Amino acid sequence: MGQQRGLYIEAHIRTDLDDLWSRTQEPAQHQRWDLRFTDIDHLPRAEGAAQHFRYATRVLPGLTIAGTGVSAGEKERSDGTRTSALRFSSPHPLSLLAEGSGYWRYVPDGDGVRFFTGYDYRPRWGRFGATADRFLFRPLMGWATAWSFDRLRLWLEWGISPERARLNWLVEMVARTLLLIATGAGVLTESVLPAFGPLAVLMAFCWPLMLTVVFFATLFAPPLPCTPAARRCLRRPPTRVRAPRLLRTLENPR
Repeated sequence: MGQQRGLYIEAHIRTDLDDLWSRTQEPAQHQRWDLRFTDIDHLPRAEGAAQHFRYATRVLPGLTIAGTGVSAGEKERSDGTRTSALRFSSPHPLSLLAEGSGYWRYVPDGDGVRFFTGYDYRPRWGRFGATADRFLFRPLMGWATAWSFDRLRLWLEWGISPERARLNWLVEMVARTLLLIATGAGVLTESVLPAFGPLAVLMAFCWPLMLTVVFFATLFAPPLPCTPAARRCLRRPPTRVRAPRLLRTLENPR
């Protein structure tokens, strides 16, 4: 769909397949860990029919972008894997995302589950929308998906709730930002050097190098284990993957 390369995100989660399925397929649990959605609601459906749903994302206070979708899942497959596929669209004029489709795959591998997604969408707003999508929105969507997958992993592996994981991330980001500002402004020089007493003169010569080390360590150090991070997820498939046949059976949502 479109001319852009579709997004691919993969996380390895040490958990039970049924637990992962419920955390991702039940709307009340899904919306807790997935940064891309604020609300997800299933609509009534006939037995055996595909599941229609509504979703909403709060972009700014007072501004919520909503859309609809249709999904179907294969919970019992002969190879032990599971699959979920969906199509979605948003009529909201402020939604860059016009329509799209994607899938989730659940592949047990002995000590956990390979959980990965592939999806793509068509942006609106013509040439401006295509440019904005390529350089801003698509990278942001990829990051948000990977960050959310790692937040889900922390929930299942460590028992860290999605709400707590978000707080951990905010606290760490604030701490890193303050430390970067402090080192960049030289605040640490004035407050720390006097503690070295007679060695203060020697430390004054070494201090710029030490500040540089602290600055780059703060900027590039890996996140704490309890903090969700997009970098922990694969962003390219290890082997060639294809969208499941289930996806072709779904109608376009209206």
